[in-house]
Amino acid sequence: MKKSIPNFITLINLFCGCCALVCAFNEMYVAVFWFLFAGGLADYADGFVARYLKVNSVLGKELDSLADMVSFGVVPGAILYMMISSHPVAEGYFYDEKLNLMALPAFLIPLFSALRLAKFNLDTRQSEDFIGLNTPSVTMFITGLMLIYEFDSFGMADMIYHPYFLYPIIIILSYLLVAELPMFSMKFKGMKWAGNERRIIFLILGFSMLFFLKEVAFTLMVCLYVLFSFFDKIFIAKS
Repeated sequence: MKKSIPNFITLINLFCGCCALVCAFNEMYVAVFWFLFAGGLADYADGFVARYLKVNSVLGKELDSLADMVSFGVVPGAILYMMISSHPVAEGYFYDEKLNLMALPAFLIPLFSALRLAKFNLDTRQSEDFIGLNTPSVTMFITGLMLIYEFDSFGMADMIYHPYFLYPIIIILSYLLVAELPMFSMKFKGMKWAGNERRIIFLILGFSMLFFLKEVAFTLMVCLYVLFSFFDKIFIAKS
């Protein structure tokens, strides 16, 4: 019974991902956010509980990737698909009035997410930190764009959902998912400053942005995370 607890939590993540997917296709973007938030908590909790109970298993690792593929692979692709489909530029590209051909590049995100998750399961180098941008961070970035579009934050909605703005974003995120760029994880090594400097500084900046910028902060935090990792790589390479 104890071994099944982390897997049950992982399935909560999958359930939330399925609900978020339905909400995305119905343009219920606030509900999408809350389901993804709950799924993200479950995704963090399953690993924590597994380590606490000392019941790590191969089944749990594979199940976690399958759940992540829905919540943090398919759902962000669906969000981008619906945002692009909503733009007036894309109105003339519907096939049979249901499938928008101009919005199909959005599903590059699920494709590269699947490739990233498969590589992660086989890559022994990623036991502590990441190589390439992880799928929850990509989802966080896209969720930020979704909320900016939903609430017209700082009057940016018209720009955010334009296909010619989102296409480069899709390409960049797809590349970062599989890039050989070291990215630090947010798993704290104890409660001391030493060894956790990047994580503590990043969290302070992140919460500050959330306080002042609200929904815009989600996208900016991922940009900051990539910059931290990029400059960290340069620093390490020179040292």
